[in-house]
Amino acid sequence: MEMIRKENICMVESIKDKKELFHFLAEFMAKQGQIENDEIEKIENGLWKREELSLTGVGNGVAIPHVQNEAVKNPTVVCVKSEKPIFYEGLEGNEVHLVFMIAVPPNAGDQHLKYLATLSRKLTDENFVASLRNSKNEDELYQILKNLNEKEEKTMSGTKKILAVTACPTGIAHTYMAAENIEKAAIAKGYEVKVETNGSSGAENILTEEEIKQADAIIIAADTKVKTARFNGKRVLFASVTQGIKEPDVLIDKALKEPAYHEKEETQETGAKRGIYSHLMSGVSNMLPLVVGGGILIAISFMWGINSASADSDQFNQIAAWINQVGGASFGLMLPILAGYISYSIADRPGLAPGLVGGMLAYNGGSGFLGALVAGFLAGAVVNGLKKLFKGLPKSLDGLKPVLLYPLISIFIVGMIIVVALNPIMSEVNVIITNFLNHLGGANRILLGLVLGMMMAADLGGPINKAAYAFSLAMLEAGNYQIMGAVMTSGMVPAVGVALATSLYKKKFTQEERNAAKANYIMGLSFICEGAIPYAAADPKAIIPSLIIGSGITGALSMFFKVGCPAPHGGVFVLPVVQNAVMFLAVIAIGVVLTALLIGVLKKDLE
Repeated sequence: MEMIRKENICMVESIKDKKELFHFLAEFMAKQGQIENDEIEKIENGLWKREELSLTGVGNGVAIPHVQNEAVKNPTVVCVKSEKPIFYEGLEGNEVHLVFMIAVPPNAGDQHLKYLATLSRKLTDENFVASLRNSKNEDELYQILKNLNEKEEKTMSGTKKILAVTACPTGIAHTYMAAENIEKAAIAKGYEVKVETNGSSGAENILTEEEIKQADAIIIAADTKVKTARFNGKRVLFASVTQGIKEPDVLIDKALKEPAYHEKEETQETGAKRGIYSHLMSGVSNMLPLVVGGGILIAISFMWGINSASADSDQFNQIAAWINQVGGASFGLMLPILAGYISYSIADRPGLAPGLVGGMLAYNGGSGFLGALVAGFLAGAVVNGLKKLFKGLPKSLDGLKPVLLYPLISIFIVGMIIVVALNPIMSEVNVIITNFLNHLGGANRILLGLVLGMMMAADLGGPINKAAYAFSLAMLEAGNYQIMGAVMTSGMVPAVGVALATSLYKKKFTQEERNAAKANYIMGLSFICEGAIPYAAADPKAIIPSLIIGSGITGALSMFFKVGCPAPHGGVFVLPVVQNAVMFLAVIAIGVVLTALLIGVLKKDLE
């Protein structure tokens, strides 16, 4: 079936605005017999109703308004080319020359989405749009679109169905970037695709049993634990979330060649295969909402004074005390959740209880962040050991294992090790590290800031970045706000620096890259550096050194000017609680400008 029929193509001299256009489109459909004459208003109202959800001006001088209404007899695409620009409010600019109106009846199934996917994919191609704009008449325009129809029919005749699951440790940026890139790559290959995201808000766009049954291959691009038993018998490819962002095409091709997957019972061996980093990130991803929420609330309570929550202080304020109490409760759960979900990642559900208890004992016993890390891995190892030990027990006792044997014995073993051995040792280690950092001289502090800043930009959310952030969290808990200040300021530089570079050096970036970079201003200022990843992947020799140098200098300057940040996240939005707020903004600005200038020097112009 043709996507766009010749009789549905119309070239006009001018249409004033969106209102006039929608009326023209509805009348055109009536003339073509696609709707009845008395249903013109229904189509107009349907187009406006869809526009209220989100603007359909998609950029590049193109608009794709669409409507699903019972007045439509058959799925229809109407193409209008206007010689003079139509005033059409959109996502990028307010003028369009090409309009593709999609109208489908309610019973059209997924035809609506197929039309949208095909058009959206092709209309991002500037050369393709230019050929449409340059067409002299309706016949010429039809021939260009006819070729698109034929290619689409060939592609869809043997459509494969690709499913994917993406998950990153924090669930903020990498998860959704990998999902978007996998979707784009699959659509470009002509495949049907659906991606489930396991982000900070939980699982979204969850894969159904029927979809899994119909899938040709499944990609799991995740650095945290994902439930995989549901994929038994399907082709499954395991990859990191970074691979999902950087090489989705490769993953799709590999996934279609994978053998059928069969999940084995979780054992100590399979837990170990997942890797220390994966287990650690499972703990960090579940801990982070508590750290962010609680930490920012504690920071807000400082707005009344650093001692405003203390009843013995002259700064005491009851509201501040309440806010501090709530934030403290959230912050206090940080270490139990960290240890609990590290253990859960290693040993599955039986590992959760001893991990939580171990984390709480580490928190109360003074061994802090480092103690909680050890407690999490210890609890997971103990539970996996118990699984092996009790494997030979009679089947009649299987019901007792998860509710009695595993929790009782593992909590006792883990708890005693932490109380008797770990806490005394780790408490001393924490004191030594904290005192060392607090008493660093000026030059050494600047060097520490330089190193932390470079780590934040080295792999943009990867293990090195997370190590620097985890260290700053530990120091924040110990009351050292300047290290968090260095990490926070340097972590904002990569995304904003790239965005500024795309604005300053337009000849070095494609139109698509420049458009996408606009979101990096917000992401970067929100302390999310992952927006720089696509640019670093596209030109690592120019981008990565620029980011590392810019962020490193920012971290060093932050330590030099003693910028302190009592909040663990939030970017510029926690400015009211920052110590030395003026220099907080100044060092970020210096780092951003330096990064952009370095990119301008190192990156070559597009050919």
